[in-house]
Amino acid sequence: MNLQSGSGRRLTPSEAETLWRAWHTRGDAEARNQLILSYAPMVQYLASRKARSIPAHCEVDDLVSCGLMGLVAAVDRFDPTRGATFEQFAWTRVNGAIVDELRRLDWAPRSVRRMRRDVDGAISRVRHELNREPTDLEIAQALAVSEPEYHRMLDQIRAVDLAAIRQLESGPDEQSLLDVAFDPEEGPHARLERAEMREHLARAILEIPARERHILSLYYEHELTLAEIGEVIGVGESRVSQLRTQAIARLRSRLRESLQMSEVR
Repeated sequence: MNLQSGSGRRLTPSEAETLWRAWHTRGDAEARNQLILSYAPMVQYLASRKARSIPAHCEVDDLVSCGLMGLVAAVDRFDPTRGATFEQFAWTRVNGAIVDELRRLDWAPRSVRRMRRDVDGAISRVRHELNREPTDLEIAQALAVSEPEYHRMLDQIRAVDLAAIRQLESGPDEQSLLDVAFDPEEGPHARLERAEMREHLARAILEIPARERHILSLYYEHELTLAEIGEVIGVGESRVSQLRTQAIARLRSRLRESLQMSEVR
């Protein structure tokens, strides 16, 4: 990420604090505006990252607007005596404002959430029965539906992934896959440190099929779009979306089991 000041140079922590003090102590509106403008690229960056997980009917501009309000609130509420730099504080406030908006936009009905739990449970059951990751057809049979119907279920479940985005104090190098795979509504992981969560996730990723692991890598690490991934692996965008959703379902089921075992210990 490259945060730029009005002069094209990134503000140092001391420069940002100087601008903030000019506003806080003297009411210098120009200093306040400069501080906001300097960190506006951060808002765009965070909104763009989150936008890849939102339903098609949602607008990135809505996330940017909420993020800007979070930035303004950060300027007004920053307290340098607490030890954080302004950039760190603003990052947390902006990220939180965007996630709050994402939660507000979450429109998935309870039936779809129940569907997601059914799919996760079916994957877990068949995995234990076969001692390997199940195929699409095997998952569909466990759900007592046809394979095309199972694929339609994955299309609907994709919207629920939005609700799994967690408001963690993640920095610019954190991967949103960590936020999606750990569902805040389930499991004992709320007490885990982020580093420990990442270790659980890394182990789970190694156990899913290579093709789905490749899709997750292209999407979350290389930030390719679903259409671009489709071109890489030779399938349509909708199929990439289904495989990505299925991969996350596999991760959730594995992580739930792993975390439950950790809780018992």
